[in-house]
Amino acid sequence: MRTMNRLEQPFRGATTLQEQINHLFGNGLARTAEESNLTPWAPAVDIYETESELVVKADLPDVNPQDLDIRVENNILTIRGERKFESKVHDDNYLRIERAYGSFSRSFSLANSVNSDAIKADYHDGVLTLSLPKTEEAKPKQIKVNVATPPLSQSVPQQKPMAAVAGAR
Repeated sequence: MRTMNRLEQPFRGATTLQEQINHLFGNGLARTAEESNLTPWAPAVDIYETESELVVKADLPDVNPQDLDIRVENNILTIRGERKFESKVHDDNYLRIERAYGSFSRSFSLANSVNSDAIKADYHDGVLTLSLPKTEEAKPKQIKVNVATPPLSQSVPQQKPMAAVAGAR
């Protein structure tokens, strides 16, 4: 069997160096499949704003709504919960497990413009929707511009048609 020397393997140490850097900085891309199943998960979230509210939508399939804890403290919205592993199927029967299970927590800073006493939460088809109404002070206000019309006595005299002007053809 032939032994390769260093010149025939110019990138021999690159993988090891990359693994060391990933380990140092905790890069999830360097984790093995077994390690990634042990890491906590976080549901995907969309946040958008309308004139009257902020809306937060979180994908939480297979999460029991009774296992959710939604709080606002010091202008921070926190969504906590847990997706439990299905015990109906024996672990040995699984061929692949890619979905994450276990506890999760997501936190978002809110502006002072949110009325935290009037937040509504709905859960439908695995999607949690939070409606965070804005305070009255934060809602945009339309200001109507009044156009003053001059009284009839100050109206501008109407001009005569061109045909009525002397010398017009």
